Amino acid sequence: MMRDESVSIKTSRMELLSPAKNLACGMEAINHGADAVYIGASRFGARAAAGNSLADIEALCRHARLYGASVHVTMNTLLFDSELEEARDQVVALWNAGVDALIIQDMAFLEMDLPPIPLHASTQTDNCTPERAQFLAGSGFERVILARELSLDQIRAISDATPIPLEAFVHGALCVSYSGRCWMSAALGGRSANRGTCGQPCRLAWNLKEESGKVLSQDRHLLSLKDMNRSAHLGAMMDAGISSFKIEGRLKSMDYVKNVTAFYRQALDRELDRRAGATRASFGAVTHHFTPHLEKSFFRGGTDYYLSGKRGRVASIDTPKAMGERMGTVVHLEKDHFTLKVEKGRTPIVNGDGFCFLDEQKTLKGVKANRVEGGLIRPNVPVFKTGLFKGAVLYRNHDHAFAKQLEKESSERRLALDLNIKEVHDGLWIAATDETGRSITHWFGVDPMPARDKEKARKTLETQLAKLGGTPFYLNNLTLKMSPLFVPVSEINRLRREVVELLLEVAEALPERETTPVERPVIPFYETRVSYKANVANALAERFYTRRGVTTIDPAFETKEPEGDITVMETRHCIRETLGLCPGKTNQAEPLILENEKGRFTVHFLCGACGMRIERQ
Repeated sequence: MMRDESVSIKTSRMELLSPAKNLACGMEAINHGADAVYIGASRFGARAAAGNSLADIEALCRHARLYGASVHVTMNTLLFDSELEEARDQVVALWNAGVDALIIQDMAFLEMDLPPIPLHASTQTDNCTPERAQFLAGSGFERVILARELSLDQIRAISDATPIPLEAFVHGALCVSYSGRCWMSAALGGRSANRGTCGQPCRLAWNLKEESGKVLSQDRHLLSLKDMNRSAHLGAMMDAGISSFKIEGRLKSMDYVKNVTAFYRQALDRELDRRAGATRASFGAVTHHFTPHLEKSFFRGGTDYYLSGKRGRVASIDTPKAMGERMGTVVHLEKDHFTLKVEKGRTPIVNGDGFCFLDEQKTLKGVKANRVEGGLIRPNVPVFKTGLFKGAVLYRNHDHAFAKQLEKESSERRLALDLNIKEVHDGLWIAATDETGRSITHWFGVDPMPARDKEKARKTLETQLAKLGGTPFYLNNLTLKMSPLFVPVSEINRLRREVVELLLEVAEALPERETTPVERPVIPFYETRVSYKANVANALAERFYTRRGVTTIDPAFETKEPEGDITVMETRHCIRETLGLCPGKTNQAEPLILENEKGRFTVHFLCGACGMRIERQ
């Protein structure tokens, strides 16, 4: 079967895409408003610690189908030859389980006989240019997930050149390197980011030196970035061509998934309300039982990460850890308590709240509020042992009251249900349709007993049929085409339960799916040689490029480590800019050296492009 790739499939359906560490997180993401979730399979996901069984993924697909939501599975690691057959078998099993799309990095998948599962090009495939996106679209991908570093103008250029939908990150942790172009962890200890086992050396403390040994910065987290927060730019991203808004976090906790999904659901809905033509990609009215707040879940401080074209401060060089929400400044210290000048808009501090701060040596410290009395905070240890000082800025990294809210049922998502009931000679005939368009008809046998109190009979019927609490539905419209009948409350309740059960049976059923392998187009690649940066780690990926006109293919770093001084990281972040050491302000003897006890690297600054290239020595 061949796909017609010439037809534009841009969409006006805007998708909020949330992460799922496991089945429970995935279900809560959907309950809190996600239009889609992405989750790791048992193997071959870029977060090796976040694998899930086929049974759990199948259960998540059933829950998602109820609301017209979708499930995307990550298989975005590089594959070795010995893994190709297992990877293909896993894709087939996922398709049969109901998965809606596959997120991949390895081009080997396009050379496999696969069922027609939509393929999404992971951000690991280095999606930075219109040329790249055009090639991926023409090769059979149905979505491109863009590099995080792109500006709105760059996104717009890609959208104008590409017929398929575009996905972009809007929130969460940032890799300092362009995704798919980082081999630092692999070079240091064999833990490859492209194989899902990154050791995160970018979050470590580093020293920056001249080759002479002159120290420019010592023990700072020079490669550690803040977290992305693009919540203020959703409309601009829509206008630039984004239709899927992705939250990072397949290793994050349940409270993070609930809170951040709820926040972006509300923000995206506000944006959709302001514009005509754009709609949500799934169904169901979502009610949150708490007020979402981004800084109350894992958060290193926010950056739009070059989206607006401005540079700004994107690094978090004092600590790689989450600080939380800035609460205020310490104004008074005593032996057993301290007082805080709390910033405007912060919720009250309560017993059990946790705080962090940088002490006078710029070391991250933590303290817990054992007891709060008026404006006094009594910590869990004597104040002199905390490292607190007058003027210290305190951040709340554990909001006890907020955490308690999220431990409970914090959201519900319900579908509008229309019931049409008419009287027939031997009972009632019910037609039920939910807002997704699913419908069932049902005959319900009942003795046709005329009601003594006609108004009361009708009111009882309406009241009991509307009692849909505990189900995924709410009664939107009830049409009665019947004479006033007396129907016992127990029978009305049975009727309601039977209708709900039949609708759920239809909703959870997996429609019959095509299994014929897809033949994907073969179009020329835009280069005749690819280096180790193309991440070709197996024979099928090599065949992919050969069939598209590439004559020289270097093996992936993970299969044959290149010799000499090789690039292990490419980044738009610039250490020199962060430290105020740009040319014209200060002079340094280049190249500079980045080192710690783990390793030593050479840093080349790409001043024209305002970025860095880091090489292994």
